[in-house]
Amino acid sequence: MTSFEDNLERLEAIAAALDRDDLSLEQALALFEEGIAKLKDASAELGRAEGRVRQLVERADGVFEVTDDLG
Repeated sequence: MTSFEDNLERLEAIAAALDRDDLSLEQALALFEEGIAKLKDASAELGRAEGRVRQLVERADGVFEVTDDLG
């Protein structure tokens, strides 16, 4: 699995490439499709990280604990 940082770096490169005027339509579409896939991967990774952060709860005594109770 590609890391979030790797996906973000590739997305930035794709965005820069799509800004150029020298791409053919086919090249632009291929980059766009790759970008969508990278975006989905990065979004899923962020979702997993958010879930982990939401599980971390500070108790009244200031100690952090992991919990499955999100309610």
